[in-house]
Amino acid sequence: MTTLAISGLIRPLLEPQLPADLDVRWFMTAEEAIDAVKGAEIGWFDMNDKEAMAKALHAATELKWLNSIYAGLDFLPMDVLIERDITVTNGVGINAITIAEYVVMGMLNIAKGYRDVMRAAERREWLLDSPGKRELAGSKALLLGYGAIGKLIKPRLEAFDVDVTVVRRSGGEGVLTPDEWRGRLGDFDWVILAVPSTPETENMIGADELAAMKSHAVLVNIARGEVVDQPALVEALRSRAIGGAFLDVTTPEPLPEDHELWALDNAHISMHLSGRAQDKMFIRSATRFLENLQNYLAGKPVAPIFDPHLGY
Repeated sequence: MTTLAISGLIRPLLEPQLPADLDVRWFMTAEEAIDAVKGAEIGWFDMNDKEAMAKALHAATELKWLNSIYAGLDFLPMDVLIERDITVTNGVGINAITIAEYVVMGMLNIAKGYRDVMRAAERREWLLDSPGKRELAGSKALLLGYGAIGKLIKPRLEAFDVDVTVVRRSGGEGVLTPDEWRGRLGDFDWVILAVPSTPETENMIGADELAAMKSHAVLVNIARGEVVDQPALVEALRSRAIGGAFLDVTTPEPLPEDHELWALDNAHISMHLSGRAQDKMFIRSATRFLENLQNYLAGKPVAPIFDPHLGY
């Protein structure tokens, strides 16, 4: 009998639809997870505590397939996944729609100065002029990362008449390669980060890149905090070397109350809520898992595959 160890958070959506001939072990706590995963062939270990997820993986010595709602799994021990040859499916695309919408929202918010509009409304102060006068139409955006999220960001921005240039390894017409984009940073009004978190992307935006951007350019990061040299970003924002930043992700998370980013009026922090701004995340994840489970039990491929060698 195939044994599954699954977080009880997803139980209401899965249990009525699971095949009857499975040994399913539900857990609600990190302690329960350690017991549940022993001997499990299939695991869905998602918890808010990522360290606990890593410990559960270490304890799951017979695991063959690991599923997760998370798209980025850089917090898991890649060496364990590789050594045990575990098939991993992740949450790529599950939150792509709402994250792409967040990018548009963040850009419009900054372009129109809408944060200041809302603050005036809270003071019951009637403004006579707009605090933001930028238009998305006619502006240029550089999009680094063209996975599930990037592929949804591009058409949404193009609907606002934004000229979007994508960075891709394969290159092509209207596309920049990884060795070209740095030399073109000064061409863009928006620099959008949607890359996976890997050693290659760590601190890919640092002091040199920020200095190369236009003085009014805005950095949009919905990737991971680690892809930006945060002290360099703070200095660029403080000195007005760039126009602003919309940061759904920071280092660390949560950002400490006394961190300088909170106090900078050109830093907009959305607290890693972009993927959570929806009510379909768990439904989509459960549907995908059930389809994959059917395929797995039939000896067919599962998807989307996370490659621990690449880190995404």
